[in-house]
Amino acid sequence: MLAIVIPYYKLTFFEATLQSLANQTDKRFKVYIGDDASPESPLALLSSYQDKFDFVYHHFEKNLGGISLTKQWERCIALINEGQWIMVLGDDDYLDSTAIATWYNNYGLFYKKAEVIRFASKMIVEETNMITDTYVHPVWEMATDSFYRKFEHLTRSSLSEYIFSKASYLKYGFHDYPLAWNSDDRAWLEFSDNKPIFSINDSLVYFRLSSLNISGKKDNIDIKSLSVIAFYRFVILEKLKFYTTPQRDRIMRRYEKEIRNVRNLNLSEWFFLLYFYLKYFDFDSIKKFHKRFLKSILKRK
Repeated sequence: MLAIVIPYYKLTFFEATLQSLANQTDKRFKVYIGDDASPESPLALLSSYQDKFDFVYHHFEKNLGGISLTKQWERCIALINEGQWIMVLGDDDYLDSTAIATWYNNYGLFYKKAEVIRFASKMIVEETNMITDTYVHPVWEMATDSFYRKFEHLTRSSLSEYIFSKASYLKYGFHDYPLAWNSDDRAWLEFSDNKPIFSINDSLVYFRLSSLNISGKKDNIDIKSLSVIAFYRFVILEKLKFYTTPQRDRIMRRYEKEIRNVRNLNLSEWFFLLYFYLKYFDFDSIKKFHKRFLKSILKRK
């Protein structure tokens, strides 16, 4: 059975999330709602869905998401008592009515061939009341290729539209980046376990972008930058080998740029980059890198 985990905190759009679960044409799932000590109790709302789908509600006494969002995801996942596949659904996102049915319809195609499954998606932009066109994906795609499409702004990705195996989650877990920014991107690179991601383009997950969620907030840019820098360091260390030379250059320059956005690179970061330039690049690329390094050093004097 599929376990759908909802780390709950905000009531504003939660009814749409619950209604989308009640509307599923296939009810072979169980929902686990972990209330992160929210000041907005969902109990009255949940009572109206008591007989519409199978769910468990747990109220945590202490807020954890404000300290570590990934730890909140993990303690909600720990509520699961059955199910080998997991979806972490945002409390402001929702599914179309056939999502679960299409997942089961495709099960024979991806079972034992993929650890990460994703749906097509649309984004709801609350500020403008706009719904984007559908983001679809290659049916089979390596996680490194999927990430690079997002890196080049050719697609979008968020936590809610993915389903992943419990076994892979237990093997890797979520990396605890600040605000969990890029924690999901790293998860798909690791959870996929060197197998391709399988995409279901026949059903949709709707991701809501609003001032109430981390993606839509604009007062946390500095913290997000720290997460991005740490994430790209991981990509360079662990995944750079899977990319072409031009792609490697783009990724490494992005890492360099993200650091420059907040401060000057320190010597250890320059030497970190130098190692990979020497490993993967030609003389001209190394020469250009060396000029950037010298220019940076001279600016400090």
